[in-house]
This record gives sequence, structure tokens and C-alpha cells, in this order.
Amino acid sequence: MDAWHKAGHDEVIVGVVSSMTESRAFLGVQKSVCGRVWRDRLDLRGTQAATAIGQRYGLPELLSRIIAGRNVALDEVENFLDPTIRRMMPDPNVLTEMDRAASRIADAVQHSEEIAIIGDYDVDGATSTAIMVRVLRAAGASPFFHIPDRLYEGYGPNVEAVRNIEAKGAGLLITLDCGTTSADALGEAAKLDLDVVVVDHHQAGEKLPIATALVNPNREDDLSGLGYLCAAGLTFMTCVALVRELRSRGHWNGGRVEPDLLQLLDLVALGTVADVVPLKGLNRAFVTKGLLSLRNRENHGLRALMDAARLEGPPEAWHLGFLLGPRINAGGRIGDATLGTKLLTTNDPAEANAIAQKLNQLNIERQEVEKRTLEQAEAEAMASLGHDEHGAIVIASGEGWHPGVVGLVAARLKERFSRPAFAIAMLGEQGTGSGRSIPGVDLGRAVRGAVEEGLLVKGGGHAMAAGLTVTRDKLGDLRAYLESRLHEAVEKARHEDCLEIDAAITARGASGELFSMIERAGPYGSGNPEPVFALPAHTVAFADPVGQNHVRARLRSNDGAMISAVAFRSLDRPLGQALLGSRGQAMHVAGTLSVNRWQGRETIEMRISDVAPADPLAAR
Repeated sequence: MDAWHKAGHDEVIVGVVSSMTESRAFLGVQKSVCGRVWRDRLDLRGTQAATAIGQRYGLPELLSRIIAGRNVALDEVENFLDPTIRRMMPDPNVLTEMDRAASRIADAVQHSEEIAIIGDYDVDGATSTAIMVRVLRAAGASPFFHIPDRLYEGYGPNVEAVRNIEAKGAGLLITLDCGTTSADALGEAAKLDLDVVVVDHHQAGEKLPIATALVNPNREDDLSGLGYLCAAGLTFMTCVALVRELRSRGHWNGGRVEPDLLQLLDLVALGTVADVVPLKGLNRAFVTKGLLSLRNRENHGLRALMDAARLEGPPEAWHLGFLLGPRINAGGRIGDATLGTKLLTTNDPAEANAIAQKLNQLNIERQEVEKRTLEQAEAEAMASLGHDEHGAIVIASGEGWHPGVVGLVAARLKERFSRPAFAIAMLGEQGTGSGRSIPGVDLGRAVRGAVEEGLLVKGGGHAMAAGLTVTRDKLGDLRAYLESRLHEAVEKARHEDCLEIDAAITARGASGELFSMIERAGPYGSGNPEPVFALPAHTVAFADPVGQNHVRARLRSNDGAMISAVAFRSLDRPLGQALLGSRGQAMHVAGTLSVNRWQGRETIEMRISDVAPADPLAAR
């Protein structure tokens, strides 16, 4: 056991890296079933950092390794394990023009101006709008909101919407999770003498639109360091600044009750997780405290949505991203874009239940639309790539595809083929599409390059995701351009693809006690990945298809202990086929741990992400 040693309990084995073994594959897996090499997440320096963390804070070695594997500085471990709003949140005025934004909104409240809000049609936009609406109502205002239709209006404020808002008598427009790139719409607002406050987090260019205040930590002159926040987090900070400004003006002295902003953290947490921003710094505090707020079930809309989703047990971060978020998004994708915001702002339990059931049904319909589109997209992708899956990118397009699901389909194609992927919904001679990338390949830059080359009507995005509009006659040229531009980066990224393992454990070691310990380093998500564990040489005692394209298994360690496991969306993939073909054989199995709650019982199970053949004798 020169490369391994036991830590804590006998059933937990932690990988140790030395200067002699830094390049050695974890458990010797040079090429797994999914074609990846397995690596210890910690190199020599990381191992040293884990030792220092354990010694200073008296933490178990496994927990120290997990923390070190997330690049947490030694002095930041306490904040990482116990993130609080009080410690983590700076004065909102560190954000450029926040003081101006709070002052203008306070003026509108005190002068009883009509206040309008435009929010994005996704979860971040819906939660941001709900936060602002609830605080403005508490302050005595009666704001109205407009959520642009994804299909007919597109992203962000538009000229027609601005004109309609001004016609309704609004004196102030607040845009949330949008507005930074809406020069035409905000220019129209200026012509109509309609003041605009923008609260947004999307990338900003050197030239900003006309606005009374534009709060965006990603504008070039903002030095707050809060560019990792989503719009819901920024809206919360704006409301903190607003409530403080109104307090300084004596607004809360006239019998109005100052709102408890901490009760809104359930909305902030939902927006933060659903928008897949990094769970670091202040975001960790937002999500940690927001989950506690969510457990109180005080928001009628969220309570109804949790019931509709049949969420059992205390809410966890992944519930926000995989159960609640998709249902709110379903309205913006294939239904009424305002449903999510209406749900999160209502105080009527009956209305909340009705909307939640509608969103739940829309989500089922969305899943069916996505499934049909994905089947067509995968068939086209297979034909394009060929049997040997040659090519740097995947581009699939189809007539009549629903534009609301192309982003989801692109993500599935990227996952299926391990390369950047685009899904494009064609309508006549023009199509709108979304792309998703793999680590190490900047898709947004490539799309902007295609715009400059005249291959796209419009397009943009960031490294991992992009959107575009393309004419049918340019599809071939676009494919050739992206193949040429991204080939080298894709080849490099795919060659370097590896699965980082936090530790090796056994089925007996996967206990509730272990799960509780690793949860101390949560919540997990973007920027703070769930710990990946390897089960060395465990026998596949049982494996069978289950549900829609999943494989369920039972894994047995050498001492006879068993753990249930599931490999999602794997039945027609090498992973699922390997499990089904390995019954009775020993395999190295890698994945994350979760709690399965059923009829009041809680058991620990593994979500399998990869497997590799094992020699049981060599792994002992």
C-alpha cells in the first residue's frame, strides 16, 4: 500500500501523492470505459495544503483533502465551512453606481411614482424580479413587471416594451438580469424621459447604454470583485442598499415594517444555483442560508413548487438546480414566461398551487419536446461525425425544433459526444441556436469571430455557452469555420480529459456518518464540485436498466458490504453497457454519493460517473 494509506476508519482509503507518483493514474486507470484517465485531485502541493488544513482546524483527513481540492486558502477555511451573510457580504456601495441606484429607487418609492420592472425569462430573472417586487411592496409601492417572451421578444428590454411601459405611466424602469447590452431599448427610454436602473451581471463592453444607474460588477470600471454573483444576488444587495437608504430618510418611521431581507434568501439561493454561477465567497453564504430559509416554506410559491415536484426531505442545493429551477424555466421555454415570476411573488396559496401545477405540466411537456428533438439531433450528429466520431464540433439543426429547448439539447449533445455542440432551430431560411462547450474551449470567442467573418446574423456568449442566429445558406461555411478554428483546442481538451478523484472508499465506508462529514464542505455545485470517490475492485452484483435510459446496480466490496448505485442516462452509452456486461465481475467504480429517501428511510447510494476493469488481487 505504498500509494495508499488508511485514514480515520479502515473502510476509508485516501490517495496519497508523492513526488514519485504525481503522474500515476488513480488506481492505475489510464483509460476508463468513458475514455478518461483517473487522477488524484490533489498533487503534492495540494496534499501538503490538506495536511496544513487538518492540523490547524482539527479536521478529519478526508474533509481536509476535499477542502484543499477546492483551492480554499488556509486562512479562508473557517468562512468556507461556515459562510455567513454578515461576514461575507460587503457594503453594497462597493458596486459602481449602487448609491445612485438606491437613491433613484428610493425617490420613486417616496414620490409614489409608477415603477416598472423588466426581468429575464430564466430562473435568475424570475427570482430577481420577485425579490425586488417583494421589497418594493413592503416599502409601500405597487410595481408591475414585464417578462419578455423568449420567442417573440428575445432577451432583455426592447423598444416596444419600453414604449408600452412608458404609456402605462411609469416614471422608473428597473431591469434585472438584463439591460447591459440593450442600447436601443434604453436609448428609447431616454427619449421618453423614462429613468432606468439596470441591475445585471452579464459581460459589459466599453460603451454602456444610457441609464440613471447601471449596477454590474462586470463593467470595466467596477472594482468590487463581485463579478461571480448572479442577478438575484445583486438584486438582493440592491435591496439592502435601498432599505438602508429609505431608513436614512425616515421612511420606516411612519408605521411601515422594515422587511426582513434574510427571508428572501430562499429566492437568492434558487437564482444562484439555477444560474450555475460559482459557489464561492458570498454565493456560498447565499445558498447555505437560503436553503435554511427554504426549509421554513414561508414563500407560498416555492412551497407549492416543492410539493408539485414531490421534493422529500430537507431541500438541498441540487434540488434547486434539477427539480425547482427546470419547472420555473419551463414557462419561459415553452409556455408563459411570466408564470415563474407570478409564482414567486404571489401571497395567495390557491394561486400558488394553480401556477405550480401549470409549471409542473409544462415541464413534463418540455421534457417530451426535448426528448424528441434530442433523438433527431443525435441521429444527425452521428451521421455528421461518422462511425469513428471524427470532428471537432457537433452542429445539429432541424426544421420546426422548438427554440426554447435548443440550449438543453446542445448540452446533451456535448455530454454525449464530449465535444462542443450546437443545436439550431430552423424556421424557413433562418435559424436560432445555442452552443455548449467543454473545458478549455472558448465557444463565445469563436462565435464572435464567426460574426466578424459574416457567417452569422448575430451571436455571442462566453467560454462555455453561446447563442447565434444563422441563415440556412451559411450553415456549411459556419461548420467549416468552427472546425478549423476549434480543432486544435478540442483535440487538446479531449486528450487531457481526466476524472479527478478525491479519495477511495469502500461500500462499508459509504455511511451516513461519512456523508454528513463531506456535506460540511457543501453546498456543492459550479466552482465547488461534489467529491468524487472511487470504489476499488467492487463486484457488480446486480445491474439492470431502470426508468428512461438509466442503469441501476448493486456493488459489493471484498468484505461483503453492499451499496446501491445508479448511472443516469447511460443505457445506450459505454458506461451503461459496461455495467450490464460486468455482472459478477470486479470493477473500479467512480462517482458521487447521495442520500436516497424512500418511505421514511435514508440510504447512501452512489451516482456512477465512470467505471474501469479491475484486478481484485492487485487492488487489495
